[in-house]
Amino acid sequence: MTVFSDCALAAASPSPQTPTQRATFAAPASSALASPTLRKIQDTGVLVLGHRVASPPFSYLNPQLQPIGYSVDICERIADAVRRRLGLAELELKRVAVTSATRMPMVANGSLDLECGITTNTLERQKTQAFSMTTFVAQTRLLSKRWQPVRNLADLRGKPVASTMATTSIQFLHQANIKEGLGLRILVGQDDRDSFRLLETDRAVAYAMDDVLLRSFVLESKRPADYLISDEAFSLEPYAIGLPAADPIFKALVDEVIEGLYSSGEIQAIYAKWFQSPIPPKGRNLQLPMSEAFKRVIAKPIDSADARHYR
Repeated sequence: MTVFSDCALAAASPSPQTPTQRATFAAPASSALASPTLRKIQDTGVLVLGHRVASPPFSYLNPQLQPIGYSVDICERIADAVRRRLGLAELELKRVAVTSATRMPMVANGSLDLECGITTNTLERQKTQAFSMTTFVAQTRLLSKRWQPVRNLADLRGKPVASTMATTSIQFLHQANIKEGLGLRILVGQDDRDSFRLLETDRAVAYAMDDVLLRSFVLESKRPADYLISDEAFSLEPYAIGLPAADPIFKALVDEVIEGLYSSGEIQAIYAKWFQSPIPPKGRNLQLPMSEAFKRVIAKPIDSADARHYR
């Protein structure tokens, strides 16, 4: 567990706060208690954060088994805002590992206050939980071996393809398989690393997942030159922080923090740290420029699940 205090937060977040953030943090704690989430945090002194263990660079474990990553950094800025809003000298961060299958049920049942991973905001998922402003925009693509390249869905006809349990990517594969009669054999990984291993060991001829995660696994592999990411993208994925449903006050606080990161430019440093710099544990650099879609989100933050709003 991590305890956030005034001194610790000052060290962790050296960037100056924007006027919006200052106003948010200075608001009296009593105004927050209409929020069931903030009221629970006020009563317990604990903020519960869900994290993934193997989804770099968004949320994964460092060699000391501590969660790190782009989404984790954003959630820690939100924790700072929560502590200040509630007027707490200290705020304990309880970090809970989640999987693609458990993350959303744990938000829905109140086990998590923030889900800090790689979750796509969809209309179906909004039935059981809320989402913050969009924090990243990815696209689903296919990863294959260069000696057996898969550039589009037609190349997969009648072949085994991997994806991860309870993700939008595997839902897409199932829908395309039925609609286009592809005869796919869909192999399900328990997590993203497990799915990549299905391709790595030639049990699948392709792995369908968001492009940034594919790039990350290729860089971490023993033979990065063996892999090819398809040029064709099949869906657009707006990532967001998962939140409890029916708590607009808590969502407003979370959104104000994210908008503050965007308007102050601090998001540029966070992005560069995880996507354009060497990252633990092997010091490899994704060298991934910010997409035009995400640049538009930063200029005009939205929380839409509609892919058309990002094109």
